[in-house]
Order: sequence, then C-alpha cells, then structure tokens
Amino acid sequence: MAKLGYRWRLREIMAARQLWHTSDLAPLLEARGVHLSPAQVYRLVTQTPERLSLRQLMAICDALDCTSTDLIEPIEETAATTRRRRVASGEAGDGDVRPLRPVRARVARTPPKP
Repeated sequence: MAKLGYRWRLREIMAARQLWHTSDLAPLLEARGVHLSPAQVYRLVTQTPERLSLRQLMAICDALDCTSTDLIEPIEETAATTRRRRVASGEAGDGDVRPLRPVRARVARTPPKP
C-alpha cells in the first residue's frame, strides 16, 4: 500500500506572482488578519509545514489568488522518501540510516622533546 504525502508549492506560487522574497508575503498576510513573525513567514515559505491553520491557508490562497490544491500537491511517498525525511529531521529509528554528524577532533598532546 502506498503512503500519500504532499509537496508544498508556496515558493513556486510566489515566484509565479513575481514575489521573490519571503518578506513580500508578510504584508499580504497582515492585510488579511494573519500576523506572523518574519521567522515564521520564512519557515512557511522555505520549509514544508507539518501543521498549518486553516486561517493561514485561506489568507495565503486569497493573497496569492490561488487554491489550496495549487499550494498542496499530493504525491505518493516511497519508503526511501519517508526514511530520508525521518533521517533529516533526526527521527531515525534503530534500523534506519543515521544522519552524518561531525565528530569532535581530539588533539593528542605530545611529550616535550628532551
């Protein structure tokens, strides 16, 4: 059985409307009663949201003259896609591949020369 996922297309929709900066979206949302910090707007544009209020979704759709189906594209997730997302978010389980993390260097002290 295939898992259903989604692709968040807000950045593409903004580009099609000549909105190139995340800060271009904030005043449009403010005019519709949705008050978000600059960091929240940035995350909304650059990352796929896991949760989004319907008020925010409707404000985005109204501001960009699009529908929710324009913003959210359903896709079929494969096991590899799910595993990559879990690893990237740090939710990998015991059987999963761990994300690569830097290892702290250890400096060995050499004894002074006689």
